[in-house]
Amino acid sequence: MKITQEYKDLAWEGLWKNNPGLVQLLGLCPLLAVTSTLTNALGLGLATLLVLVGSNATVSVVRQWVPKEIRIPIFVLIIAAFVTLIQLLMNAFTYGLYQSLGIFLPLIVTNCAIIGRAEAYASKNPVKQASFDGLMMGLGFTAVLVVLGAIREILGQGTLFDGADLLLGSWASILRLEVYQLDTQFLLAILPPGAFITMGFLIAIKNIIDEKAAERKPKETEQSIERVRVNFDAQ
Repeated sequence: MKITQEYKDLAWEGLWKNNPGLVQLLGLCPLLAVTSTLTNALGLGLATLLVLVGSNATVSVVRQWVPKEIRIPIFVLIIAAFVTLIQLLMNAFTYGLYQSLGIFLPLIVTNCAIIGRAEAYASKNPVKQASFDGLMMGLGFTAVLVVLGAIREILGQGTLFDGADLLLGSWASILRLEVYQLDTQFLLAILPPGAFITMGFLIAIKNIIDEKAAERKPKETEQSIERVRVNFDAQ
């Protein structure tokens, strides 16, 4: 299948250039509060990803029949429907993780990243492009959650993928990895201040990578044209 430049641009925007977590800094409340472990981060990231794809596709389908004056309430209703669906599914199949995420699961409705994509892109583009945009934005947001959760869990508890059975079932308990042994938990990494500090480092690393990439690009040299004035009076 030939991938068009439009899809490449959407992937680049969602995963890196315009990442909702690292660049737009949207949805930071659940991002900073829930990512104390990798399992929680992955669970919230997947829930947000599914809501983004579903709401973007639905908004794109109904965009022609929604009056501009009431488009935001309609978009919120669509997002709330998908959040309720995800919430019921997690309550039924991953009850432990559902309890662990707590209030931050229904709060996906107010995630600015989801409402922002519905308003800025899905309401103006066809279903395929809107769905792909939701997928890429969701993957970019999930990647930030996973990296942040992994760093905080290793620093705070010395483990990785603790409680994986809450998300993936009882077989996943073997995925738990003890990186090093801690007598007591490192509270700064587990509590929200540690999340703020770690998030700051991630944003700084992204900025450094972008600057290095910009330096490697060949610089365009401006060609200056010298103007010559001819004075006929001097002849």
